[in-house]
Amino acid sequence: MRLNHFDFKACLFNSSLPYIRSPMTLKQKIYNHYVKVINGNVKMLQDVLNDLKESGTNETKSTVGDKHETALAMLQIEQANVSGQLNQMLNKKTSLERINPTLSATTIGVGSLIKTSHGYLFLSAALGKATIDGVSVTALSPQSPLGTTLMGLSKGDSAVINNQTYIIESVE
Repeated sequence: MRLNHFDFKACLFNSSLPYIRSPMTLKQKIYNHYVKVINGNVKMLQDVLNDLKESGTNETKSTVGDKHETALAMLQIEQANVSGQLNQMLNKKTSLERINPTLSATTIGVGSLIKTSHGYLFLSAALGKATIDGVSVTALSPQSPLGTTLMGLSKGDSAVINNQTYIIESVE
């Protein structure tokens, strides 16, 4: 069945009409997973920062003294730490948002899903390991030693990092 432009729009607003929906690729699922992870981390850090600010406001209402000054200083240090973590997470979020998970390339670049002899790597931001659809994947930064070494390589190429050889089996 072939839909013209009008029919396609109608399908979007009328669930009784058939329309074709392509299944999500592994790369898109991985991307969506890390978007959720990063959004959850940003929200959690924002909540912690708000709680610390509220505690600081309550602390200023306390009585003056050494205990008060020490508690206030500790709160300010913690706020600075959490604020730094939040800024790092927002930078990772920005990096991730620049990626279009529907694009595919033959050479490795930012946003590539790489199958290597050591497993799957998602070149995006340093977000750690995850298992999606039974596939273990590690999201790593393009600025990491492995990330910089892999940039520009293609299927069949290899790279050596820390005496480990990574053979590129596929690139999406």
